[in-house]
Amino acid sequence: MANPEAADRYPATLPLARLGDRPLARRSRRDATRPLRCDRDPDRGERYDVLLTNPPFGTKGANQAPDRDDFTIETNNKQLNFVQHVLIVLKPGGRAALVLPDNRLFEGKAGEVFEILMQDCNLHTVLRLPRGTFTPYCLGVKANVIFFQKGRPTEDVWIFDARSNMAGITKKDRPLTAQHFAEFEKAYGKDPNGQSKRKDTGDTGRLRKFHLSEIKEWGYKLDITWLKDESIEDSDELPEPQDLAGEAVTELEGVVDDLREIMALIEKEEGVEK
Repeated sequence: MANPEAADRYPATLPLARLGDRPLARRSRRDATRPLRCDRDPDRGERYDVLLTNPPFGTKGANQAPDRDDFTIETNNKQLNFVQHVLIVLKPGGRAALVLPDNRLFEGKAGEVFEILMQDCNLHTVLRLPRGTFTPYCLGVKANVIFFQKGRPTEDVWIFDARSNMAGITKKDRPLTAQHFAEFEKAYGKDPNGQSKRKDTGDTGRLRKFHLSEIKEWGYKLDITWLKDESIEDSDELPEPQDLAGEAVTELEGVVDDLREIMALIEKEEGVEK
């Protein structure tokens, strides 16, 4: 269970290693954390100051549109719907750190969802997590954490690449530790809302800044990379076979989700014609 006091002491990084178990939310110092659900329950009217959470992973509940009429973007993708749910339940001025797999930054209606998010929130930081961050719970899932504050539109998005040219996480030999996020925490700064002074480290560094105009040109997709990942070419640094298989499954699930979206649109248009 997340610690409210710890969330304030380490606003950027401490909760990251704990986000793989289940969705967590913190409403106030006196309110215990509990799962956030958007696929079953309608909006209960609860609003939160701080959210440290992740959407449901895997195929359970896939292709099932939530019974909600308050989502701006219509999609059957449960992870993108979860992003919309977080946007609704976050209080004005509230901040969130949300884990998302790589393919949810660009596939399907991701661009439409992030466009809405950036209009209502300052999506100031994206952290590309190291390979194997959620080992052994979600093998092969490459993920990110997006940090945003509700109440002001996005002007710039800072992206920190903690994955390229870094050894992947393993359960025994290279377990995930706080040290994996030390450089990111320093770059993030002390302001929990991402407003600390930062420096773009250029094409060879890990921290880059992208203006909203650039993000808009890319269709509000956030799968932005600039470092050549030489570790992929090193046979000694290749992911474990089970991780590679997990990555393949994740990619295939993304393709299946896109096909389901297309099928849903076709069925909807055919229904209108009839």
